[in-house]
Amino acid sequence: MSTTKAIDKTDPREIRRKLGLNQQQFWSKIGVTQSGGSRYESGRNMPRPVRELLRLVHVEQIDIQRVKREDMDVIDYLKSEESDLFKTLKKSAKSKKKAA
Repeated sequence: MSTTKAIDKTDPREIRRKLGLNQQQFWSKIGVTQSGGSRYESGRNMPRPVRELLRLVHVEQIDIQRVKREDMDVIDYLKSEESDLFKTLKKSAKSKKKAA
């Protein structure tokens, strides 16, 4: 099961509580108002971009304020033009993360 599928079935309220954040702290990190987040926690359908941001920021623990457009351009280039290098770098990064 992919992470996206897992987050679809995961209660955002549960994630927020596990992180020990109030609604304002939790939702503002992904650009959602407290009232909007409250509606998602109450069962309102969450749009895919919001789900993805929730996953990246609160599950994967990625600081999206540090990600630059240039970084995404490099990733896109590597994926399309240097796919073997991209796969090698990705594998090395995963190995390093596991060793840490």
